[in-house]
Amino acid sequence: MGKVGRKMGGSPMMGLGKSNAKIYKENDIKITFDDVAGQDEAKESLKEIIDYLNNASKYTSIGAKLPKGALLVGPPGTGKTLLAKAVAGEANVPFLSISGSNFVEMFAGMGAAKVRDLFQEAEKNAPCIIFIDEVDSIGKSRDSQIQTNDEREQTLNQLLTQMDGFDSTKAIVVLAATNRPEILDKALLRPGRFDRRVIVDRPDLKGRIDILKVHSKGVKLGDDVNLEEIAKSTPGAVGADLANIVNEAALRAVKHGREFVMQEDLREAVEVIIAGKEKKDRILSPMEKRIVAFHEVGHALVAALLENTDPVHKITIVPRTMGALGYTMQLPEEEKYLVSKEELTNQIMVMLGGRSAEEEVFNLLSTGASNDIERATKTARSMVTIYGMTDKFDMMALESVQNRYLDGRAVRECSDETSTLIDEEILKIIRTCHESTKKLLRENRDLLDKISEYLLEKETIFGSEFMEFVYDKYPELRDRKNKKVKDANQVIEI
Repeated sequence: MGKVGRKMGGSPMMGLGKSNAKIYKENDIKITFDDVAGQDEAKESLKEIIDYLNNASKYTSIGAKLPKGALLVGPPGTGKTLLAKAVAGEANVPFLSISGSNFVEMFAGMGAAKVRDLFQEAEKNAPCIIFIDEVDSIGKSRDSQIQTNDEREQTLNQLLTQMDGFDSTKAIVVLAATNRPEILDKALLRPGRFDRRVIVDRPDLKGRIDILKVHSKGVKLGDDVNLEEIAKSTPGAVGADLANIVNEAALRAVKHGREFVMQEDLREAVEVIIAGKEKKDRILSPMEKRIVAFHEVGHALVAALLENTDPVHKITIVPRTMGALGYTMQLPEEEKYLVSKEELTNQIMVMLGGRSAEEEVFNLLSTGASNDIERATKTARSMVTIYGMTDKFDMMALESVQNRYLDGRAVRECSDETSTLIDEEILKIIRTCHESTKKLLRENRDLLDKISEYLLEKETIFGSEFMEFVYDKYPELRDRKNKKVKDANQVIEI
C-alpha cells in the first residue's frame, strides 16, 4: 500500500505571505490615455500624479507633498482598472496590480504579510504604481454595522501603516478602485492616504461616442455606420457595455457573411445587450400575440401623446431570449440631468400603458406587466421618499440611497407609522396614473386598434412608421417639439 499524503511539487505553504501581485515592467504596459475614452475629467485629475512620478524632485525641492494615494470611484465597467494602467503607461513606470480579495487569507496574519510584501516589491521597483482593485474587500469600515473579522482588520491596519511609512521621495503612488466608497473605513480616506477621490462615472453622450470610436478602431466598418446614433441609443451604458456591443456587431457581420460591420449590425447588437437574441422558436398563440401587440402599442401610444417623454424608436412583438415577449424602445433626444415631477409622472403612465391597454381591449389582467409594475412602483416610491414631490411629506428625507454605484438600493429611515403613510402616497400616485392612462387610451381607442393591427401584421415597426398614425389624427404634433394632445391636460395633480 502506497504512502498517504505524498507531497508533489514542493510545499503549498511556501507561497504564504507573498503578495502574488502582478508586476508589469514599464515596457510591458502599452496602454495610454489615448486608449481611455469618455473619462476626460478623471484623466485630468490624474495628470498631476503622472508628472509627480516623472519629476518627483521638482515637487520635493519646493517642499510639496503630493497625495500618496488616489481612490478611483465608480460603477462596474467604467474603466477604473484601465485608467490605472494608463497612468502607469503615461508615466512609463512599473505597475503592481492586486485585488483586495487576494489579501484575505484563512491563516491569521497572512493578509498583513502580503501587504508588507507588496510594498517591499514596490520599493524595489520605484518609481512605480501600486493598484489595489476592489479595495473595499479589505477596507471596510471597522465601526460600521458590516461584520468584520480580526484577519481583515489586521490587513487593513497593515495597509494604513505601510502608506504612512513608505518614503515619499521614492515616488510610489497607490491607486485603488471601488464601487462601494460609502463602506470604506474613514482612516483610509484621511490626508496622507487615499485623500484624493477620482470619479469614474458612466460616460455622457460625447463620452460614449469616443468610447465606441476607440473600440471600433480594429473593426472594419461600413460606410453607413453612424456611431453617434448608437451612442444616443445607449444612455447609461458603460465602457464594458459599449465594447461588448461593438464585438457583438462584428460577430453578427461574420455570421451574415459580410467583411465589414454595418449599422444594422450595431443596432441589433444594442438590442441583444438590452433584451437578448431573437427567440424564433418561441411560438405564441394567436390570442397571446394579440395581447402582446396591444400591450406594446399601449406603451408607445401613451409616450407619443404625452409631453416630455422620450420618442418611440421601435416596437416589436418578436420574443427575446431574456424573457421579453415584445418591447417598446424609447430613445432620448438629448442627455438629461434633471427630471421634473411632471416628467416622472408621465414616465409612470408610459410604464402602465401596457397593462391599461390590456384592460381596455381585452378586459383581462395578464402576467406580462410584472416588470412595468415594478418599475412604476419604484419611480413612485422615489418621488415620495427621495425627491420630496408630495405635499404630505414636503421635503422630508425618508430614504437614503446605499450602494449608489451598484444597485442604488434605498434604505428607509422612518418609523413604521410613517412607512404606512408612505405606502398610501405611493398607491395614490400609481392609482391616479393608472386611471389617467386608461382614460387616455380610451379616448384614442381608434389609434390603439389601428396601430396594433399593423404591428400584428409587421411584427416590428419603427418610430417613424408609428408616428405617422399619430400625426394623421393629431397633425399639430408633427410641428411641435414637445408632444401634446390638444384639449387634454395630462399634468396630473398628485
